[in-house]
Amino acid sequence: MSYLDLTVDAFLLLRNSFFDNTMQPVPFNLRPKRNTQDDPLDEFVSELLEQGLTNAICHKAPGPLINPDLVLYRPEFCNHQPREKLANDTTRIVAIEVKKLERTKTGKIARSTGLDYNTTPPCGTVRIYAADDSPLDIRGFYLFVAQETTANNKYVITGLTLCDGNILNEDFDLYLATVSQRQKEIDLGTYGNGVDRQRPMFIFANPLGAQELDQQATLVSADLMNEQLRLAYHIIRTTTEGDQRQFHAYRIASDIPDGWEVQILKDPFPQPKTRVSQTQPRGRFRLPIEVS
Repeated sequence: MSYLDLTVDAFLLLRNSFFDNTMQPVPFNLRPKRNTQDDPLDEFVSELLEQGLTNAICHKAPGPLINPDLVLYRPEFCNHQPREKLANDTTRIVAIEVKKLERTKTGKIARSTGLDYNTTPPCGTVRIYAADDSPLDIRGFYLFVAQETTANNKYVITGLTLCDGNILNEDFDLYLATVSQRQKEIDLGTYGNGVDRQRPMFIFANPLGAQELDQQATLVSADLMNEQLRLAYHIIRTTTEGDQRQFHAYRIASDIPDGWEVQILKDPFPQPKTRVSQTQPRGRFRLPIEVS
């Protein structure tokens, strides 16, 4: 039996759960947030995939601050297979990280020119661990959703992109250097009880910042063959060395207007107008007094 790419399975399920046939958002309920690290939307997405995928398993991260948020896999195609076969075959296994976004008062996506990725940079390859605790590197995708609240305290998704992590970053060495064990600086301060956690914080692209992807449901990937999907865009990203990487943006056929011609989007993700290599100093507390 042949199976669909797991990213296609997941995308179709999420598209048809969060939007109706006319691409209007479908309201849903979320449980209250329990603590700072708790995210009910991650849990809701995981439950949708657990219940909706008929020939694959959705395995949610066992706790907060674990990357990725979930892994989709087909056990019969993964067990006793060589790591090399699992590294790039998204019909067998794929990781998904969920990134929830808000909108500004003007209706635009917040942080459109760069999104916080906390202590883990995005990457098209991510590391998980097998049952024997040995490392297993698999393909990584990122689910970006714009979540809004309705007048009756329900929620809607008003933009959704499931995208190949390689369109954000393909530097696996950077990813590994960050998620590996780091050295803390301890015994700081007057009393020796201070610690510098040496905790990196990353900002990378926000795909929903591209107006062509916002207010839509899109799967950004390599070449795919699926009768339920149609090609909407070719997306080109230019590397720091001047090379180009090409990706493809797909939507379900009914979400693409009749007569649509596929367009090329070259480097469509917005960037800040000014980029500086130094952090900003802490804000200054000024008092209206003069001293000598």
